[in-house]
Amino acid sequence: MPELPEVETTRRGIAPHLVGQRVSRVIVRERRLRWPIPEDLDVRLSGQRIEAVERRAKYLLIRFEAGTLIAHLGMSGSLRLVEGALPPAKHEHVDLLLESGQALRYTDPRRFGALLWSDDPLNHVLLASLGPEPLSEAFDGERLFQLSRGRSMAVKPFIMDNAVVVGVGNIYASEALFAAGIDPRRPAGGISRSRYLKLADEIKRILALAIERGGTTLRDFVGGDGKPGYFQQELFVYGRGGEFCKHCGTTLREVRLGQRASVYCSRCQR
Repeated sequence: MPELPEVETTRRGIAPHLVGQRVSRVIVRERRLRWPIPEDLDVRLSGQRIEAVERRAKYLLIRFEAGTLIAHLGMSGSLRLVEGALPPAKHEHVDLLLESGQALRYTDPRRFGALLWSDDPLNHVLLASLGPEPLSEAFDGERLFQLSRGRSMAVKPFIMDNAVVVGVGNIYASEALFAAGIDPRRPAGGISRSRYLKLADEIKRILALAIERGGTTLRDFVGGDGKPGYFQQELFVYGRGGEFCKHCGTTLREVRLGQRASVYCSRCQR
């Protein structure tokens, strides 16, 4: 699933080509996504000028004069710029045709993503209860420490909780816990303030680095320019169960936490 760095990579790739453009037409070839695409989307968007392309957690917010298109990439979706006359391939469900002659094309093989319309996106039911952005000043180790008190759940699903902090998905939670030397199985409430300060710093560092590298290439993900991300080449634990730790040579172990595979080093992470 595209995580925060992949979504931010997409935003940065498409924004320069969208802001200031007007939508001339919307073509919907398949409305049955996770939630049906609004029947009147073409009426709402035709002639509308795009004012900004923003991100909240893993949602892209394409702001128009009259409202905002909320886009989610689901499990394997993508948004990219193509020439408007380019014939659609399989799973290319929606085109926003621009006056420039280009089209913003939404592709979603599994149809688990979403394209929704809102007049007040930050108060939309999908976004209203989200925690702070991990790269913002509102997120730090003190927040993790305070929210973790009395929590018996494992630290990895704790930092993946979107009410705690948004966008720390499976890949980057695994990598940040390794970098901070914390065993992902440890109860969240048993970790000290100093270790949470370190963990928050590593979450920020790793997410920023992944964005700089263009995200992680996993299965179908490509950025808004159609190019893959390269952070996968720098993964230390995610997806490497049974391989040797790059730091100490110990065989990496794999367990399941919160119904997700979690790989860690029993020597480097305590």
